[in-house]
Amino acid sequence: MKKIYLLLALIAIGATACKKSYIDLSPEDSYTDVTFYKTPDQFKQAVIAAYAPLRDVLVNDYFTSEMRSDNTIYQPKPSDRGTAYLYREAIPNFTNTSTNSYVNAVWQHCYTGISRTNIVIERLKTTTFDASVKQPLDGQAKFLRALYYFKLVRLFGGVPLFLKEVTSADEAFLPRSTADQVYTQIIADAKDAISELPSPAKFPQTGEATKGSATMLLADVYVTQKKWADAETLLNTMAGMGYGLNANYADAFTPTNKNSKESVFDIQFLEGTLVGTSPNPLTFHFLPRSTNTSVITGIAINNSSTGGWNTPTQDLINSYEPNDKRLDASIGIAEGTYNASDLFAYSANKSIIGYTPAAGKTGVPYIKKYVHTPIAAITGSSDNFPIYRYSGALLLLAEAQNEQGKSPLTPLNAVRARAGLDPVTTADQAQLRDIILHESRVELAFENHRWHDLVRTGRAVDVMNAFGAALKTQVSYLTPDTYNVTTSKLLYPIPQTEIDLNPGVMTQNPGY
Repeated sequence: MKKIYLLLALIAIGATACKKSYIDLSPEDSYTDVTFYKTPDQFKQAVIAAYAPLRDVLVNDYFTSEMRSDNTIYQPKPSDRGTAYLYREAIPNFTNTSTNSYVNAVWQHCYTGISRTNIVIERLKTTTFDASVKQPLDGQAKFLRALYYFKLVRLFGGVPLFLKEVTSADEAFLPRSTADQVYTQIIADAKDAISELPSPAKFPQTGEATKGSATMLLADVYVTQKKWADAETLLNTMAGMGYGLNANYADAFTPTNKNSKESVFDIQFLEGTLVGTSPNPLTFHFLPRSTNTSVITGIAINNSSTGGWNTPTQDLINSYEPNDKRLDASIGIAEGTYNASDLFAYSANKSIIGYTPAAGKTGVPYIKKYVHTPIAAITGSSDNFPIYRYSGALLLLAEAQNEQGKSPLTPLNAVRARAGLDPVTTADQAQLRDIILHESRVELAFENHRWHDLVRTGRAVDVMNAFGAALKTQVSYLTPDTYNVTTSKLLYPIPQTEIDLNPGVMTQNPGY
């Protein structure tokens, strides 16, 4: 395959030489990679382009990082057994293979983002911009590169480590680095970002990465590596940057309260049809499939081909403590009936608190925290998607303190108090481990943290096997090969296309 690419490159070069009078590869009326990266504004545009793949990662990542857990399941569609449904169902079922296009899309979009950050980082080195201009650009690019690699290493283990702009075919074919090597680079990039990025100047923020974003990322890495003291030191700096909890849990998710003091880093969305807008489609992915969702969304949206995913589990619902305000803010009930085509006819939007189905009706839980009426019947909303919130920082701080034998009660109970819950008083470290993990589950539900939390705490195999065994007694659509979770399933397979492109060099993860 490498030889084919090199041959094509040589042919292209030869054709250019032969037809030099007919082909101008650097037209004066448009930018090329030679003429573009010259001004600060052009670099700012390049950095914005490096943020963009986060949206594409997100559209696939709820399958790999939330539905892989005990938080959500899917609504089956027996009337359509097409590849798109089978691939998506295989991820939460733990039956996915190396050809699963939805898992592989996360890999591809992360590397698209990495490629764009590498160009910014490398080309900034040759500029003569003032440090006040250069450092924020470099810091944002390094934060993004670290974030993309953190997603990859947790999902796939060791991956190829691209750190420079690829300018030749040979540079495009790297072997896998070890997970430790990837983490070393993530830490280096995050540290650079912390030193180069400013703290939030005011709230609401712009949506750009800040010193707080990079601090939270590095602390998350340290918690994953069980470097508890390092994580605690970082997390203790965040309150001084102005972060805090909103008065109400639901305020963190409303489009009118974007980038508030609780937002550490969000993926940005803006509804509309004008150039530059990018609506969030996930609201409609997370509702029951229907030709008309207006009972829930306020506008008649047809999500019959996109909905039915990330449905809250009864296991999660049952885990909320009595009077936890987050339950009603996070989960609602769509009441209605299914037809022969597995589409849902909505008849009512119900609260989950004390819900009992009406006669002849079915109640389907849905993710409520991202449902806000769009301004028009378009393909998405203005809801941002949180990657890091300050409540998550408090819970990581509680975990880091508890693992060092310190009391985690101050940050832990700050989160619980906002939810309307009584404070935890126990000092037992083992009990607190369970309490903090549970608190993270309900506080950060549907924010793509649960699977990673289960893996890094060593709970994933036991929790998911038990969850799968219980689920098989509740639904009829699961086959015996589903939810057979082993340690090899803690990582996803390397995409088969990557192995085929780089045979003998790119290796597969065990068990696939």
